Amino acid sequence: MTTVRTALRRLASATEPADPEVLDALRHRWQELPQHARNDAQMLGRRSVGCEGTHGVFPRCNLACAPCYHSRDTNRVRIDGRHTVAEVDRQMAYLRARRGPRAFAQLIGGEVTLLDPDDHAAALQAMRRHGREPMSMSHGDFDYGYLERLAVGPDGRRRFAHLSFAGHFDTTMFGRRGAERVEHERDLHRFRRRFCQLFQRLEREHGVGHYLAHNMTVTPGNVGQLAEVVRACRQMGFRMFSFQPAAFVGDERRWKSDYRELTAEAVWAEVERGAGARLPWRALQMGDARCNRVAWGLQVGDRWVPVLDDHDPADLRARDAFLAWFAGVDFGAPRPLLAVRLLRVTARHPRVVPLGLRWAGRLVRRAGVVALARHGARPLTFVMHSFMDAADVGPAWELTRRGETSDDPRVRATQERLAACAYTMAHPETGALVPACVQHAVLDPQENAALRRLLPLIPTAGRAPDGPPAAASRPPASR
Repeated sequence: MTTVRTALRRLASATEPADPEVLDALRHRWQELPQHARNDAQMLGRRSVGCEGTHGVFPRCNLACAPCYHSRDTNRVRIDGRHTVAEVDRQMAYLRARRGPRAFAQLIGGEVTLLDPDDHAAALQAMRRHGREPMSMSHGDFDYGYLERLAVGPDGRRRFAHLSFAGHFDTTMFGRRGAERVEHERDLHRFRRRFCQLFQRLEREHGVGHYLAHNMTVTPGNVGQLAEVVRACRQMGFRMFSFQPAAFVGDERRWKSDYRELTAEAVWAEVERGAGARLPWRALQMGDARCNRVAWGLQVGDRWVPVLDDHDPADLRARDAFLAWFAGVDFGAPRPLLAVRLLRVTARHPRVVPLGLRWAGRLVRRAGVVALARHGARPLTFVMHSFMDAADVGPAWELTRRGETSDDPRVRATQERLAACAYTMAHPETGALVPACVQHAVLDPQENAALRRLLPLIPTAGRAPDGPPAAASRPPASR
């Protein structure tokens, strides 16, 4: 009888809708948020602890961009796979300890495909060991041979069932093979299509699924071309389009425009023009609305249809119920386990059934029954991340560290945005978790200066100064 009771307790624990550790991490994240960010639309602390990213792991890049958010020492640091894997493992372990067992994380630095495919794969595996769902950040200028070596080991067996990549394509980038310098975004469409086709081929040949995001830096020079990019590329295979209005951060030698001419409203209006629909970003919020806008939806044929309409009170009631009742539920769990967990949520909150059915009915009506039957539906998300100028971030972060609030409205607003940041980087050596804007504006310059000594471009005999044994990084075979 004792054995049966023990087995039942274990089953009840395994099928509990949410992991208690996840719920604890969410509660802690909510408590950290400033008051202005604690609103009905906020997902931080309710569905997510936020996104995470690596730093100081492979700063070097083989393209030139204007602007570039990295410091001027970036390309004076050698790519070293052992350093990358060790640092990724250390940072992710700390994030796991501080922010709970599950989060999305970006493998980001310079150009990720300058890593040897084996080292790249080892870094992704380290992230997953610590409960992180990784996304590799790339300029997309690599060949199928590299991607295949990343996904499939020397023994011919898949290393991954699924890969997530973000490809960055825009006219601010110089040095892409076959397009050293382009004046118009349409000249990059063939490269965007090719990027998607690489992953489609990988899935056909090896069964490795994919999630692809499209990143763009937005400047006064290309903002008027965003609509054309969205119209031309939304059927290529991307699941997300992400736009980053340029800011005065990173290498000041590459600041070419008055980026303050751009407003969030102007950028978002161009994206909406390309999508052919209003993008209702106020339904769900990640962090501070001055930093992030997100609109989740479905592409149905030529139409984009929102999952939630922020003008519809019924949709907002459904949102409120979802955030309250499904906090911490892992929708990526194995399907049989997820089904049991959802049944337990339903048993606790029976109103979820009529609310969910009515929401689904509204979504089907918006999309159109005939259009859904003819074209099906593909998830497509639009995102805008507005980074901040280094001149504002520096003093704001210093005051925040001292527990002070600025009297300057601009600096105080920067402090508020940093306090609600949805994108975090870990510094295990100091015990700090820092917003990405702080990393790029304040910490990157000194970090990359130190990396120049640790990983010089020309290794010293035997050992790199103050670092691991020197070994030149092997270049990808496809380059």
